[in-house]
Amino acid sequence: MKKAAVIYLSNTGNTEKVALAIKNGLESADTDVVIKKVKEAEDIDFYDYDLVCIGTPSIHWQVPKPLNEFLMKKFYAYRDQDCIKPCAPKIPGKNSLIFCTYAGPHTGMNEAVPVVKHIGQFFEHFGFTILDEWCILGEFHGSEENSTMGLMGDIRGRPNEEDLQKIEKDAENLALRI
Repeated sequence: MKKAAVIYLSNTGNTEKVALAIKNGLESADTDVVIKKVKEAEDIDFYDYDLVCIGTPSIHWQVPKPLNEFLMKKFYAYRDQDCIKPCAPKIPGKNSLIFCTYAGPHTGMNEAVPVVKHIGQFFEHFGFTILDEWCILGEFHGSEENSTMGLMGDIRGRPNEEDLQKIEKDAENLALRI
């Protein structure tokens, strides 16, 4: 059976909804899934999994500090264990999915792109194949103005049930690729 880890940081619940939808989709494709918040995931060894899914909100188009510190700690530990090689050769069977929730009141999805690219660099160094990068629209909690008048229009309630169903189906299809 394929094994996957879903690790996420969620401040308002948007990213957690997405993480749970990914878990459900992967399980639909007969994948054994462990899901943990970043602060609970210190013990996870990425190399024990066929697929590592990692997600976060975009905060000012950057990776939030707790996730960045988590990834840096993993990077240094794997480097010290000689897991990180020059030229970052791909390790067969080691895959990742990077997902980011964003509200994009100013520049839309471009507020999430730097986040997924930054996280992707860690997984490329680890030798993982990045299967996909998902930027998922989410409500801007705490600001009705940014949730209704921003570049993305009225995003209240996002990710909504339709969004989450699509994510589940996409995760199920992704599991078939590993």
